[in-house]
Order: sequence, then structure tokens, then C-alpha cells
Amino acid sequence: MSAVIGAPLAVERRSVFGAVRLGMGRAARLPAGDAFLVFGVAGGLSAEVRPGDLVVAPDPSAPMLAGALRRLGLNVHIGQIATSDRLVTGARRARLAATGALAADMESDLLRAQAGDRPFATVRAITDSVGAPLWSFGTLRRGARGLGVLKDAAPALRQWAAATGPRDVLLAAPRSFCAGVERAIEVVERALETRGAPVYVRRQIVHNAHVVRRLSDLGAVFVEEVDEVPPGATVVLAAHGVAPIVRSDASDRSLDVIDATCPLVTKVHTEVKRYAGRGDTVFLIGHGDHEEVVGTLGEAPSQVVLVEDVAAAGRVTAPDPRRVAYAMQTTLAVDEAEEIASVLRERFPALHGPRREDICYATTNRQQAVRAIARGCDLVLVVGSVNSSNSLRLVEVAEREGTEAHLVEDLSEVDLAWLENARTVGITAGASAPPNLVDEVVAGLAGLGPVTVRETSVGDENIRFTLPKEVS
Repeated sequence: MSAVIGAPLAVERRSVFGAVRLGMGRAARLPAGDAFLVFGVAGGLSAEVRPGDLVVAPDPSAPMLAGALRRLGLNVHIGQIATSDRLVTGARRARLAATGALAADMESDLLRAQAGDRPFATVRAITDSVGAPLWSFGTLRRGARGLGVLKDAAPALRQWAAATGPRDVLLAAPRSFCAGVERAIEVVERALETRGAPVYVRRQIVHNAHVVRRLSDLGAVFVEEVDEVPPGATVVLAAHGVAPIVRSDASDRSLDVIDATCPLVTKVHTEVKRYAGRGDTVFLIGHGDHEEVVGTLGEAPSQVVLVEDVAAAGRVTAPDPRRVAYAMQTTLAVDEAEEIASVLRERFPALHGPRREDICYATTNRQQAVRAIARGCDLVLVVGSVNSSNSLRLVEVAEREGTEAHLVEDLSEVDLAWLENARTVGITAGASAPPNLVDEVVAGLAGLGPVTVRETSVGDENIRFTLPKEVS
């Protein structure tokens, strides 16, 4: 696929080695090519853009291109770039600013129309802006700065060009929200509807920054501990579960408590209490820094022993090897957790375990689904937040299949460099990641060239958990 990088003026073109001159204003023309990236200088229309800033037009691949530019240390905005038939000054700048555009040039719309349905991207460096008009002291200095920023941007522009081309996209199914996450989000939404804002939430309701941001916009207030919640206010306990001391502290403050703990996490808490109640030492397989594990440990701190890996499983001891049991964090990698459990069973023949493994159905399904596509891919993208255990495990599962895999919060974190030689891309999402984020990644890849999308499903999910009585 032939990707063209070009600029209207010769002085702009020289900022990027190998770029072509496209011509100025109505004379601008695209050469032969399959994809086009147009760069140059522009006038700023909004007070939020300053000389030396870059503006990327909101084409489908813009979040990835903007991310590449930001990784170079540049100040980048994504926003509309208006095309004018003359230089923008005075009242004309104000009129264009009223449309919501961030910058103005004389070619972008004309060239975009010439590109048709071929991939197209626009990057403009601001040289004049509100408060620093074109014909004012410092114009030459600002112009030189803008051209220098374009030169600094060159590596990202070349990455975009190298990433263009046709692709196969394999979607793993199931992916995105599970029943426990949907329930937890609905709990907060219902609480806001019935109690009114603010509704306080201890920790992140689920481990996803986009979910937390949206609920914050609706009026949810996220706190670290219940002692930050005003006495008598409503507090929602997050899906990962809490230790009994948290419930006790909430009671002491007379808080209106709504428990959004996932029922599958509650099941693990119940198992641990049952084992501990009969005098067993309980080996808890999980990651010590995860909120779910912290809450489960709190059920019987003197009797629960954390086992984080195979090495730890080979070292742990119990006062009475005949009275031992184990439980698991629900979001572990299935094969890794089973390996740890096997070591414990071998060392402790009397070991009791749950009738069904604790790893939740959604975690298991998503791991099976990503495994089903990984070997046929050059690259796997897992949509999810960095503090999402089940999302991190999906990356590990794909990597164990010998495939390059990366966790991304959203499209803006997809590194163009990963895509240069990736013609088959697998996409999945952790159980706490909204499904629209996957749609945006697919659309972003389509902004780099034609995509053929296929879905590989390992089964359907039709589980739904009932809401707590406080909001049902």
C-alpha cells in the first residue's frame, strides 16, 4: 500500500524527509497513492491552542496518531480544522471559532475530498492564535517554531504511513462486560436515580477508567475509604468485595450501604468463612495487591495464607496439614491458577477445595476466546485498564500462545509501531471494559485501510445477577 506524506508549501515539506509538495489553497492536489497524511502550519481559532501546539483533525485514526505525537513529548489537540479560501485574521477568525473548529488552513477539506474513501489524516502546527495574530510582532519566530514542531513530529507521521494497509480483524467472543460488572454499574446508576447525587462509591466500582469517569459525570463520588463519606450518606461497595472491617466502619458512620459485590466474589468469601469456621488453614491463590484478595483475606486474617505463585505453593505450611483448604481469586489465569492448586494438592493430600473452581465464568470464557484467536494473529489488542486483573490475564494468555499482545485503555493507546507488520489483528476486552471501546478500535484500524472483521465465539453468555434489594 502506497502512503503519501505531503505539505502544501515547500518550506513545510522540508520539515519531513521524503514528503511531497501538494500546492497551496485551491491549487492543492493529491498525487497517486492509497493513503494520505497532510501536514503544515495553521492559524489557531480557539484560546485553548497556542503557537507550537499541534492539531490533528478527527479522522478515524486520529486518536492513534495523536497518541504517537504525544509520546514524542508534543502538545496535541484533536479537533476540527476549518478550511478557508484566505488567511484567517480578525473577525473571520472569530466567525470560524464559533463553529467549534480549533484551527484553520487553506487546503485540508479540499484534499480530504480528493482522497475519497482512502485513509486520510491531517496534522497542523499552530503559528498564530488568539492573542498572537499573524501580522504581529513575533510572527517569524512563531513560524519557525511551528516548522520546528513539524520536524519533531516527523517520526509519528512516518509511523502512521507505515501502519496503513488492509487488515483482517478477529474479534474474540465473549468480550467486554460480564454480568457482575453490569450489575455493579447498574447499582450506582439506580442509586443516583433513587437517592440523587452525590452517591459515594468506595474505590473504583469496577476497574475501568472510562466507567468511573462516566459515573463521576452522573454524580458519583469515588473515595478510598468510608471515613471520607459524610455520616448518613449513601455509599456503594465496589464489585471486588470488602473485608468485614469496612462494613463495620460504614455502620459506625450510619451510612446507607449498598453492596455491589459480585455474587461470584461473595461465593469465595463464603467459602473462606466456612473453611476458617471449622478450623482449617485456608490457602488463598491470588495477587496480594488486588482489592478482591485484600477483602477476602480480611474474612479470617489469622487463618488465610496468600499463595501468589507456584514457588509460594511449594513453601507454605499449615499448623495441621490435615486441616487445610484453598480458594481462588476469581480473575486469575485459569492454567496458572490450576498449576498452583496442583502443587498444593500434591503437598497436602487432605486439601479441601470448592466444588466448582472459583475463577468466574466470564474470566474463563474470555481466556478461552482469546486463546482461540491468538495463534492466527500477528498482534492481539486487549482493551482494558491497567489495574484490571482479568484484562492483564488476557494479555498473558495471548502471549503464551506466542503472539505479541498489548493492553490498551482505548484507541489512543494503540501504538502505530505495533501495526506496521500486523496484517491480522485480534481484539478482545476485559470484563470491565465497555464494548463501545472495542468498536472504536475497529473503526480506528479501518481508518488506516480496509478491514475484514470476523468474530470467533467460544460460547454465549446469558447470565444476569439480580440487583441488591436497596435498589431493586
